[in-house]
Amino acid sequence: MEHFHQPERDESPVEQLRQLQAREEALVALVGRAAEGDQTALAALYDETSALVYGFALRILRDQYAAEDVTIDVYAQVYQQVSIYDANRGTPSAWLLTLTRSRAIDRLRQETQRRTREEPLEATTNMPSLTAGPEECSATTELQHLVQRALALLTPEQRQVIELAYYSGLSHNEIAAKLGQPLGTVKTRIRTGMMLLREYLRSLLTEAQP
Repeated sequence: MEHFHQPERDESPVEQLRQLQAREEALVALVGRAAEGDQTALAALYDETSALVYGFALRILRDQYAAEDVTIDVYAQVYQQVSIYDANRGTPSAWLLTLTRSRAIDRLRQETQRRTREEPLEATTNMPSLTAGPEECSATTELQHLVQRALALLTPEQRQVIELAYYSGLSHNEIAAKLGQPLGTVKTRIRTGMMLLREYLRSLLTEAQP
């Protein structure tokens, strides 16, 4: 799918409005296809809007890594809720920005709570233990098992590129060269695979809770 044209400075307000409306109409079409289970449309929606989502998250959080995490969370939520999107209640861009704002504010609150919990502990502990206890080791092992179960739910193509990226440490370009695949295909598989993996893990963790 071609990237949407960005308005030039010398274009009239009417022309800019027309282009924005066309962009939103194209996004509505992508959302509709994604709601029908078209993962290609979901990946295209990510490609066309992720810069907007990430930029907005970064403005709120002022932290690159936190903004990246929020961006992934937003599209995981889109994957869950795309079937109930109502175009009559707002454009796709407005919907995505609303989700982003909510996720980013939640992240800020969690970070504030985490610092509140850790500060008293840091004040009374001079040297933190570097050795994990039995309970922590057990939890780590269980998490590893859950990750493997979640990976098994992905398509072979998604699982392959994710394992090459995160276990073998290959860059997107290196993966594309190794597999003989277009770089865009590799990036799309990693993005959609990570979105699905996060969702599968969330479901598995919920099932594992007593």
